Amino acid sequence: MAGHLLKPDSMFAFLAAHRRELFPEAMFADLFPSGRGRPSVPAEVMASVITLQALHGLSDNETVDAVTFDLRWKAACGLPVTAAAFHSTTLTYWRRRLAASQAPDRIFEAVKAVVAQTGVLAKKTRRALDSTVLDDAVATQDTVTQLIAAIRRVGRDVPGASTVIAARCTAHDYTDPGKPAIAWNDKTARDHLIDALVGDAHRLLGYLPDQDLGPRAAEAVALLALVAGQDVEPVDGSDGTDGHWQIAQKVAGDRVISTVDPDARHAHKTVARRQDGFKAHVAVEPDTGIITDCVLTKASGPGNHEAVIGLALLADEQAPVRVLGDSAYGTGAARATLAELKHVAVIKPLPQRAAVPGGFTSDDFTIDFEARTVTCPAEHTVRITPSGGARVEKYCRSCPLVTSCTTAARGRKLTISAHEHHLRAARAIARTDEWQTEYRQHRPMVERSIAWLTRGNRKVRYRGVTKNNHWLHHRAAALNLRRLITLGLTHNGNTWAIA
Repeated sequence: MAGHLLKPDSMFAFLAAHRRELFPEAMFADLFPSGRGRPSVPAEVMASVITLQALHGLSDNETVDAVTFDLRWKAACGLPVTAAAFHSTTLTYWRRRLAASQAPDRIFEAVKAVVAQTGVLAKKTRRALDSTVLDDAVATQDTVTQLIAAIRRVGRDVPGASTVIAARCTAHDYTDPGKPAIAWNDKTARDHLIDALVGDAHRLLGYLPDQDLGPRAAEAVALLALVAGQDVEPVDGSDGTDGHWQIAQKVAGDRVISTVDPDARHAHKTVARRQDGFKAHVAVEPDTGIITDCVLTKASGPGNHEAVIGLALLADEQAPVRVLGDSAYGTGAARATLAELKHVAVIKPLPQRAAVPGGFTSDDFTIDFEARTVTCPAEHTVRITPSGGARVEKYCRSCPLVTSCTTAARGRKLTISAHEHHLRAARAIARTDEWQTEYRQHRPMVERSIAWLTRGNRKVRYRGVTKNNHWLHHRAAALNLRRLITLGLTHNGNTWAIA
């Protein structure tokens, strides 16, 4: 053993001393209820290896090499210097067992329980929310590649589909692993190919035998139906019934970018920066950097928006907290929910933009929410319609302030959302010095945790949301444990504490 050589405040030294307390055998007993087929490697060793692997961002083979040749890893796992490591498939086996269990993220939860026992967050009343895009592990495919790959997959996975392809699908030889032999610099040839491939996909879907499909076959059929429609539209002049298609001018909002990983998506973190992959969402206590919760989702789609996921990350909070976040988290619905849960939103509001430079914004219009009226800067009052509209156009034509209000020929019209009072209150308080001081002091600290999370791990190693979400939780657990060790984590024989 070489444990005495380890730095005392390192993850290796901590696991060497406390891995059994952190990852007791009983914590993993449900993974092997029968006792048969259980790996010979002790549970606390495998949990320690998984944690170290996530911390250092190693592949399975690199991890096995580290356990075999790195004395620090051997000391952390309690292995003799001469002990041989397990095979890399053992890691795959344990991940599969964890994923299929009732508590797939138990390593993260174990570290979370340590955080609770130490009381390090007991008086911390702030949570900062943020997200970052993680690059996927597959190549982005064009429309032609997706259509051909999806048709081939149906041919492999759906009984009887290969016969239909041979008889009905003529745009390409789907047994040929290469791309269609066309002049790719000829737009007309490309258009004809797209039209023919979409037609093949529709015929294949239409002529598939009626049968009950298993999960794999059903997924293949659903994927083909999706890729056959997401990138195309009827040709110009068509009513959509003649079966002729062209590439659509507008990109689908939730577009699948690869049939190899159907969960990967385009992501626009900013207007200028586009990435392909997934989004990692975190809730962080800003002073300590502890990640209180996390989740990985598809990079687009309304159900994966920051304002939706952010609320889910706060679900386990036992007491009201002050929630810090950028404007992505500041939708009216999110603010209303936070208020209902007694949380305080310290979330940057979206900026107001005047239709005329230097002119009036919607905040210059006075709203009486009880009377359901709007008064414009020129003191004209109108009622708010049931749909939320406030039409002041009839006063604009003769109004001396119109040139500072709107450029529309018909005049100014406002739309009052159901959560307008929350949005207005947020913009008002965000202008105060106290709010700006708190936001500028505490909100940027979440960027530190995001930097720790992504350092050397910007690209995910797995396909699909589920596997990568488990990886994210392991990564967050490792970072939290390292942070606790830095803060002085120790075990006094009965409980965890910060020295």
